[in-house]
Formats: sequence, structure tokens, C-alpha cells
Amino acid sequence: REVLFDKNEWETPHTFNPKHFLEDGQFKKRETFLPFSAGKRGCLGEPLARIELFLFFTALLQKFTFQAPKDVKLSLQFRVGITLCPQPYQICALSRGCGCYDTSYHDGSSS
Repeated sequence: REVLFDKNEWETPHTFNPKHFLEDGQFKKRETFLPFSAGKRGCLGEPLARIELFLFFTALLQKFTFQAPKDVKLSLQFRVGITLCPQPYQICALSRGCGCYDTSYHDGSSS
């Protein structure tokens, strides 16, 4: 866990910062970030886990638009416990393709 807070490796080690993993808008692999460990203690299921995560999140992003509820400001602050966790929050998942992105929901009946 300490390597994740190393000021020599991360610009802002105590703040959630997606730029740590982006370079010119593309994903940049960081040798200091090892979510599945490394070497002989590495996770044998890492390739499967990566594929499953990709498929799961791709399907969600294809089927839904995510946004904060009206008048709600999302925070990037975290809770400290055994692990670092995001603060509780609510988010709206709006189905793509139903035409219900605004308050004038169409229920399918002809009018």
C-alpha cells in the first residue's frame, strides 16, 4: 500500500487523480501499480479478471448514461479503512435508447 502513496512515483499520492494513468488521453501502464501482485505470487486469474472487467464495464457504458442526480455535486474524497473507499453517493443510470433523458418520458403509447 505504501508504494501507492510514494511522492516520488505519483504527482498527487493522497488524491484520486485519473491523470496518473493517462498520457495524451491514452492509458499508460505504471510499473508501480500492481493490482494483481507480481512474480511468483502473481494472480493466475489476472487475464480472466481483466477481460471480465472490460466486458462488464463496456456493457454498462453501452446500455446506460451515468450522471449525478440534479443539484448533487460528486466528491473525489475517500474514506480510510482497511482499504481506501469512495464516499457514499447516488448516481443515475439512464437507459440508452428509451428516449427518457429528460422529464418528458415517452411511455410508448401513441398520442
